[in-house]
Amino acid sequence: MATTSKSKSKQKAPRNIGAAEGDTLLQKLFLDSLKDIYYAEKHLVKMLPRLKKAATNEALQTAFDEHTAVTKEQVARLEQVFETLGEKPRAKKCEAIEGLAKEAESIIEDTEESTSTRDVGLILAAQKVEHYEIASYGGLRQLAQTLGYTEAAELLQATLDEEKETDQLLTTIAENDINYQAAEEGGEEEEQ
Repeated sequence: MATTSKSKSKQKAPRNIGAAEGDTLLQKLFLDSLKDIYYAEKHLVKMLPRLKKAATNEALQTAFDEHTAVTKEQVARLEQVFETLGEKPRAKKCEAIEGLAKEAESIIEDTEESTSTRDVGLILAAQKVEHYEIASYGGLRQLAQTLGYTEAAELLQATLDEEKETDQLLTTIAENDINYQAAEEGGEEEEQ
């Protein structure tokens, strides 16, 4: 009877959980990817206040400010993930976040200060970052499950949920006012 209950419990769990336990190549990829997103999050802690400073819309400034605090928590959560693996938190340069940060800086340089058009560009830049993070955390969570790192998978899922919420918040801010205000700015220039 013990065999039967084991079979039933195995059938309830997704078949990928722990499927690659002990796979050192996959573990190395997972760890390298964690180092990459750790770098990205630490970089974002520095980048988000710059975006807030460049923004004009109060709701957008608040969103950047709040996400800075959330990002700091995400850095700490990643440190917990490293700890569950018995690893010291280490960052590995993330080329993707470097490129996205340069693009955000370019938007700031190429748009007029105190305009809704700049705010639209900042939202676009921030959402590109969020989508990168959503993809990264989704993949990392799945790898953690496959490797049997249940606690790490739960921690990564919490961050994935926060990134999705931030993306939705940015969409809401854009849709509520900023996009329309920016469209009116363009219309005013054409009339002159």
